[in-house]
Amino acid sequence: MFQYDLVVVGSGPAGRRGAIQAAKLGKKVLVIEQGKRVGGVSVHTGTIPSKTLRETALNLSGWRERGFYGRSYRVKQEISAEDLRRRLLITLNHEVEVLEHQFARNRVHHMRGKASFIDSTTLQVIKDDGEAMTVSGASILLAVGTKPFRPDYMPFDGKTVLDSDELLDIEELPRTMVVIGAGVIGIEYATIFSALDTAVTVIDPKSTMLDFIDKEIVEDFTYQLRDRNMKLLLGTKAEKVERLDSGKVQLTLDNGRHLVTDMVLFAAGRMGATDALNLPAIGLEADSRGRLKVNPETFQTSVANVYAAGDVVGFPSLASTSMEQGRIAARVAIGAVAKEPQKYFPYGIYAVPEISTCGLTEEEMKERGIPYECGIARFRETSRGHIMGLDTGLLKLIFSLKTRRLLGVHIVGEGATELVHIGQAVLNLKGTVEYFVENTFNYPTLAEAYKIAGLDAWNRMGDIKSEL
Repeated sequence: MFQYDLVVVGSGPAGRRGAIQAAKLGKKVLVIEQGKRVGGVSVHTGTIPSKTLRETALNLSGWRERGFYGRSYRVKQEISAEDLRRRLLITLNHEVEVLEHQFARNRVHHMRGKASFIDSTTLQVIKDDGEAMTVSGASILLAVGTKPFRPDYMPFDGKTVLDSDELLDIEELPRTMVVIGAGVIGIEYATIFSALDTAVTVIDPKSTMLDFIDKEIVEDFTYQLRDRNMKLLLGTKAEKVERLDSGKVQLTLDNGRHLVTDMVLFAAGRMGATDALNLPAIGLEADSRGRLKVNPETFQTSVANVYAAGDVVGFPSLASTSMEQGRIAARVAIGAVAKEPQKYFPYGIYAVPEISTCGLTEEEMKERGIPYECGIARFRETSRGHIMGLDTGLLKLIFSLKTRRLLGVHIVGEGATELVHIGQAVLNLKGTVEYFVENTFNYPTLAEAYKIAGLDAWNRMGDIKSEL
């Protein structure tokens, strides 16, 4: 007999959602977490901290009011790292308390320690005091998440050259910052510090950024970054990074240029945290970035009773999708019916400004040969946008000319990650352009941009009644 029906390694979004789902179905569940507190990367160094940092920065800097009062407007004149950390700790403590309460009321057992495989149903757990114990589970769910990629050539010191985890513990806000990596994490932190009036330069070997986002949205986003004097050195590589005696950092780029800055954030990728699991003991092998391959419908690995979910399985590496992956994996693992995950889910980038998208991009429509029409609305066209002082922000809808169905929604601007869910619902329920034209939206709201964009497309597509 096994001690547990399901053993979950990791208590991030995938782990906690999978554990609670199995427990609600009457199964005996254990969660093993190696961190000091439950919550995983999402709560302690990833999703929640970065979004809390963003909100604090926007509030204290008065960023949202600058459309009315000018770029020099600030709520707090001198913003310190301690100002940012204070709100962060309050938020993190709340998240941990909520999660511990969820485990308690659902009777999910959890323990601290580092887990590694002995065989496919047995794990060894090394506790903080060095004590070793074994636990067994009929099924095992790996939800270990990721950690920052830290190449040997980067002189990390936790103060002037940092990874994205270390950034949360800085003691002083830098006047200048170079971000290496124009992916989601790099761009989020770059724009947050730019909103705090740090002079930010982003460098990346690729000549483009955020390639999975609709190109028109990225172009609008890029314009906004350059307009506030952020430097984007794309197609450029940092060949050497060295600390100077002055306390600053010098970067030598492959084009011969030198940059001197107060701080360097290295955010060029993450690695699956699988190196300590002893995967060879069960015949599993991670890829070069420590990620595990799974069946995308069941999240089962090549070992029948071992599942993996969340960032450790790769794209899209979102807290929201990780939760759903964990839930589905847990249901399959304990023999419950599990529906295939929704085809289209929202992707949120919590930069300043936000980007959110769901469905097909215009580039994907062209690749698939689908005749289409686009509708565009700018937030400044809405009364709510004027009230909020917005002079930027764009919502783009993509419709099939043949079926008139909504196939893509793409937003850049204030509240994008909230607004996208209207489009997500219409898209997944196979709604058409008529939904936006014929329905009434609250006024004044930013959501009214959906009606403006719908009408923009409808005006070019024509009235379906006149075509019958």
